[in-house]
Amino acid sequence: MATEIIGWLSAAVLLWTIFHQVRKQYLSGDSTGVSSWLFIGQSAASLGFSVYSALLENWVFLFVNLALLVSAIAGQAIFWRNTRRQRRAQAAPPHGQAEARAR
Repeated sequence: MATEIIGWLSAAVLLWTIFHQVRKQYLSGDSTGVSSWLFIGQSAASLGFSVYSALLENWVFLFVNLALLVSAIAGQAIFWRNTRRQRRAQAAPPHGQAEARAR
């Protein structure tokens, strides 16, 4: 039983830190310094570890790895959203210049 508690507490710490980072990226709207490959690698590893954990019937690691897979997918989606927004902002003329050109 103590072994399970250690596993669940460790899982909670890991998931909290990943959630906090993805949330920070979402709220800031900025993905500067974040690599898309982080989420691709995390997704692949989490999927593999999920299968491995299921085969071992290790429910702590199965839960953690499925949750990490979901966070990696969310992180990738947020990364794409932020990247699109940043590209649009760079391509758009500064506020007020479009109206000045129209006159």
